[in-house]
Amino acid sequence: MAGVVTEGRITCPACGFARVETMPTDACRHFYRCEGCQTLLKPLAGDCCVFCSYADAACPSKQTVP
Repeated sequence: MAGVVTEGRITCPACGFARVETMPTDACRHFYRCEGCQTLLKPLAGDCCVFCSYADAACPSKQTVP
């Protein structure tokens, strides 16, 4: 997966806490618990994972779609 970004800064919409996380390259991550406020993040409608919804980079599976 050359050229695929595997890290993204995920930002909680509830409190603004942000953290750089490694995105899985072989699966979508459907849930993420914010370390700042403990909110459980879920993908927004139409997104496959929390990284597509709340991170500064799309997940690896969306990056490789032509």
